[in-house]
Amino acid sequence: MNALIRIASLVAHAGEPPRQDSEGITTRSWILPEKAEMIYGILAALIIFGLLFKFAGPGIKKAMAARTARIQKELDDAASDKASAATEAAGIRQAKGDIGAERQRLLADAAVQADAMLADGRTRLEAEVVELKARAVADIDTARGRSADELRGEIARLSATAAERAVTESINDATHQDLIEAFIQKVGASA
Repeated sequence: MNALIRIASLVAHAGEPPRQDSEGITTRSWILPEKAEMIYGILAALIIFGLLFKFAGPGIKKAMAARTARIQKELDDAASDKASAATEAAGIRQAKGDIGAERQRLLADAAVQADAMLADGRTRLEAEVVELKARAVADIDTARGRSADELRGEIARLSATAAERAVTESINDATHQDLIEAFIQKVGASA
C-alpha cells in the first residue's frame, strides 16, 4: 500500500513546486493531499468500513431481506386480489346474463298475471251485468205493479167521484127522500 501512495505522490508531484493556498497550508499538489494525510485517511476509512461491515452489515442484510419479503408479500397480495377481481368480474358477467333471463321471465309472468286479471275482470263484469239486468227487470216489474195499483186506485177514486156526481145529478129531492125512507124501513124490519 505504501508503494501505491509513493507512486501516486511521485506522479502528482513530479516537477511541481510546493503551493500555498489562501489559508496558508503548503502542499505539493492542488488535488492530492500530503503523504501522512493519505495514510491516516486510508487507514481510518478501512477501519470505518470494516466496523460498518461487521456491525451494520447484518442489520442491513436483515432490513433488505425484510424489504424483499414485504415487497414479495405485496406482489402476492396483488396477484390474489387480481384473481379474486377476475372471479368477481366473471360472476358479475354471469349475473348480468342472468338478469336478462330473469327480466324475460318476470315480463312473461306479468303478462300471464295481466291476462288472468283481465279474464277475471271480464267474468266479474259479466256477472254484474247479469245481476244488474235481473235487478232492473225486478225494478221494472215492481214499478209496473205499483203503477197498475196506483192506476186502479185512481180509476176507483175517479169512478166513485163520477158515480157520486152521477147519482147526485140524477137523483132529485123526491127520489132522495124515497131512498132514505126505504133504507129506514129496511133497517127497521131487520132489527
